[in-house]
Order: sequence, then structure tokens, then C-alpha cells
Amino acid sequence: MSSIRNFGEWILRAETSGTTLAAVIAEQESRHAQRPVAAVRADMARNWQVMREAIAAGLANGGKSPSGLVGGDARRYFVRIAAGRTLAGDSAAKAIAYALAVSEVNACMGRIVAFPTAGSCGIVPGAVVAAAEARGYSEEAVIDGLLTAAGAGMIIAENASISGAEAGCQAECGAGGAMAAAALVQMDGGTPRQVGMAVALALKNSLGLVCDPVAGLVEVPCVRRNAFHAVQALVAADMALAGVESAIPVDEVVDTMRQIGLSMPASLKETSQGGLAKTPTGLAIQRRLFTEDKG
Repeated sequence: MSSIRNFGEWILRAETSGTTLAAVIAEQESRHAQRPVAAVRADMARNWQVMREAIAAGLANGGKSPSGLVGGDARRYFVRIAAGRTLAGDSAAKAIAYALAVSEVNACMGRIVAFPTAGSCGIVPGAVVAAAEARGYSEEAVIDGLLTAAGAGMIIAENASISGAEAGCQAECGAGGAMAAAALVQMDGGTPRQVGMAVALALKNSLGLVCDPVAGLVEVPCVRRNAFHAVQALVAADMALAGVESAIPVDEVVDTMRQIGLSMPASLKETSQGGLAKTPTGLAIQRRLFTEDKG
């Protein structure tokens, strides 16, 4: 059986075989890696464990990254949740805290799952763990969700990009949010078509997002973008599960992301030559970190 090339093909294969998108992806990976499906699922279960460990570590650590630019926000925000003072609902608030936690662990050189990239590593765990806690999904359902997210990421990578250097942050945080939305719909028992709609809804609301890391570090604005996109994934999943559909098919949204990425100037694709990196404060941070005499 040939590899999946796009969302339309993936959805059709699941619908005609009467199975889930997660099962289709697991079977494909099993064939490619020449390993049993059970081993593929076990690998994803280990990723799930690392994601949860990263959240715990990020919430426990109030320290700063080596640059001093980020750190402690996840714990600070979680205190607000515990006090019952957040304006966001419980799931959204936890998704924010958890996404921040994982991203801060990454900035502090801790252990994370690059899902799909290190710069967007907090989005899927943030959204998925928050939803799993709220809805009581089984681990098997979560593994199905993460496999579905992985499949979505593979298709986006193949037909557009998951690289900020190639297509801006729409390809990192945008893809991460779309993957998280796919996972959430799968976990909640949504149809393959609804998964595709969730991906389209999440991704098209990230189109054109630039990659402009201050001082070239994956910290500002990267860490906090993870929190926003984790919440966006919840919104996209809820809308898709309610029957809200994207007017533009998911594969056309992915192709549009690729075209926008090609149109972006290099200054907005991880070079730190544009966007927030070139603001007066951004430049001052860069000078402080790399050019001023530390003696």
C-alpha cells in the first residue's frame, strides 16, 4: 500500500476501511519501520510519558533560561489557576500553563519531545494533557490522538513545511496547533472528516505568522506563542466536533501555507533580521547577550 500523500487521501482511506486515522498511520509506520503496530504504539506511549514529565518539570521550576529571557511563567500562571482567578476556562487555562511549562523546559535545555519542532514543543502536550485531564480519556485514546497528530504533521511537512527557517512560524507553531487540534478530535471520537476540518481551522488562522526570534534564541516570542496555539487547538477541535466546517479544504489550506512561506522575505524566516527581533528592545537584548563586554 502506498504512503499517504495528503489529507484527502488519508481521510478517504480511513472512511473506506471503516477505521480511524490513527490506525491508518500506525499501519503505515509499521510497514515503513518493519516493526509491529504494537511497537509503534509503544514508542508513542514513551513520547506521551516524556511530554507529561516535561510539564511537571516546567511547573516545578521557577528558574530562568541561560539567557534570562524566559522562565517561571508556567509556575506563575499555574498559581493563578489554583487561586481560581483565570478568565479562561479550566481546560484552556491548563493548556496555557502546560504549553508554557514544556517550552520553558526546552529553553532551559531540558528533555522534551520535538512535536513537531523544539520551538513548538509545548503546543501538543499543553492541549492534549489539559483535555485528557478534563475529559478523562484513556491512555489508548491519547495514543490514538498523538498518532493522528503525527500523521497530520507528516502531511504538512511533506506538502508545505514544519521549519521556521523555510516558511516562518506558521510552519512551526501553526503546524503544532493543527496537529494538536487533530489529536483532540481523534481523542474525543470525532470522524476522520472532522479531524481534517480541525486541522484546516487551526492552520488557516496561523497563515502568515512570521518567525522572528529575538537574539536568535527560541525564547521570545516563541515560548508564549506555544500557549496561544495550544488554546487555538482547543477552539479548532471544539468547532470541528460541533460540525463547523472550513470553507477551504484542508489540503488547499496546507498548499496556501506553502505558497505564503515561499513569498515571505528571508528576514521573517528565523534569521532574526525582521519582526520583533528588530525592535529597539529586541536589538538591545541582542547587544546585551552577545556584544556587550561582560567583564
